[in-house]
Amino acid sequence: MKKREEIEEKYKWDLSEYSKSLQSCEEEINSVEKRFEDIAKFENKLNNDKDIYECLTLESKISEDLSRLYVYSSLKVKENAKDSKAVELSEKVSSVCVKFSTITSFISVEIGELSKEKLTELENNLNYPQFRTYFKSILRQKAHILSKKEEKLLSQMGDFTGGFSDVFDMFDNADVKFQNALDSKGQPHKLTHATYSLLVESSDRELRKNAIINMNKAYGEYNNTLATNYINDIKVGCYFAKIRNYPSALSASIYNEEASEDVYKTLIEGVNNNLNVFHKYFEIKRKQLKQKTFAIYDIYAKTCEDFDINVTYEEALELVKKACAPLGEDYLNLLDKAKNERWIDVYENEGKDSGAFSWGAYGVHPVVLTNFVSNCNSLFTLAHELGHCMHTYYSNENQPYEDAGYTIFVAEVASNVNEMLMLLYLSNKAKTNKEKIYYYDYLLSMFRGSVFRQTMFSEFEYFAHDTYEKTSALSKDILNNYYIELNKRYFGEKVEILDEIKYEWSRIPHFYSSFYVYKYATGLISAMVIARNIYSGKENAKENYLKFLSSGSSLPPIELLKIAGVNLEDKSTFDEAFNFINSILDDWNKILGE
Repeated sequence: MKKREEIEEKYKWDLSEYSKSLQSCEEEINSVEKRFEDIAKFENKLNNDKDIYECLTLESKISEDLSRLYVYSSLKVKENAKDSKAVELSEKVSSVCVKFSTITSFISVEIGELSKEKLTELENNLNYPQFRTYFKSILRQKAHILSKKEEKLLSQMGDFTGGFSDVFDMFDNADVKFQNALDSKGQPHKLTHATYSLLVESSDRELRKNAIINMNKAYGEYNNTLATNYINDIKVGCYFAKIRNYPSALSASIYNEEASEDVYKTLIEGVNNNLNVFHKYFEIKRKQLKQKTFAIYDIYAKTCEDFDINVTYEEALELVKKACAPLGEDYLNLLDKAKNERWIDVYENEGKDSGAFSWGAYGVHPVVLTNFVSNCNSLFTLAHELGHCMHTYYSNENQPYEDAGYTIFVAEVASNVNEMLMLLYLSNKAKTNKEKIYYYDYLLSMFRGSVFRQTMFSEFEYFAHDTYEKTSALSKDILNNYYIELNKRYFGEKVEILDEIKYEWSRIPHFYSSFYVYKYATGLISAMVIARNIYSGKENAKENYLKFLSSGSSLPPIELLKIAGVNLEDKSTFDEAFNFINSILDDWNKILGE
């Protein structure tokens, strides 16, 4: 593997807009820290317009600088974790950021104590429009904010009520052990978290089956412990929701992200009403694999093992541009800008962070990290991360600092729109049936993973919390039995379900971030509707999408998506996405018939 200095400059990101060097960043962070005392002077004084706006303006300016320096110091570690000076700087910047958070904690508490009338007046002050969303958020939360003494107590409780996720992570990363998975010839294959995805994609059906059995069986051996840990996590979530005057844990989670319970429930209803589309997919995949039966361990099997794309980084960028052409010249020029101004860190080097991501700070260009290799996965990863990158750029360019950051609820929409446009472009340009089926299966696998699987998880989460809130009775048997029945309903009667799958819920780390996973499903469904509208040339689809990208968090996420032409409160939106998938399946079936 190459060292960092051996990579050509044109393939390394340029972070000079963030800070000129490690030394420069350290000098800047020292300078910013000296300004903290100016913020502290406002404590116990936020009861008049002048002090409130001066304090918030100063907080925003310092926060913006801190954000830029935090991202820079973190990215220097991401590009080479072996650089000890970068690691030391990153730790220092993080420490300063924590200090700033502590010093400014009084601001929201003092402003939250103001009357509703005063907060409404502050929200509507046209001289400070950048703080409109902030005051609106304080007003929304006012009914759920407790007294200073109670808030302090709840904050201190976090030290011993939030550790259930840590317990699971420690078990999952350090303690759990898996039996080797045997293939059809009786040969053992080492099963780990890292090898699992490779084994379940194997062409050896027996190996796929044993990999899934052994993976879930390992968690089943600790079923009592893992169930107790998860149930206690549920209890804590329900307690905090109740004490903050929310009707349920779901309500608390949804309210905090300005989403809608209707969306959560419409998603579950919409997917359940269209389970036949997934059943159709499983049947077509059975035929593609030339099997008499289809089981839960066949869903990950590759349908075109001998096909892949071999493209250089430059060729991949050109393909992204061709796929995104319907978004217009400005969007394509930004993609060129990302390449030419070196927003992208392309290749693997010693000490570089694995995987891929996009990140940024207000006032400077966003960046993308990849570890590009010349295959299909790298192509789609590049398209995905550039979607994030463009979303960040448009939001930062068109919103004040206070409203530029978009919420998690919409964070995966732009990335998935790019992937969907790439899939539509490549499948329509496919030269052979094998190539087209490859893209179809890629799309269907993506849809199954994000919509089918995550909605099933969401329904399980809802059941677990609702059962505890209504009866206070929750046990491993209740969880296990519901989960396996849920699998049977989702997969349908023609798909064989393994008994060990009843333990699968206990190995899902996202369950310790309650009501999070449904956003994967709503994000992909939104992206699918948006991309299809853009690709088909629907009137104003492109313009509305670019407006969505430019809106940051200036509106609640559900309203932002309506700008882009997606109404997640209407079940017809889900039907539209499933109709599109159904058309793909019909074409795949037609190819098989030929």
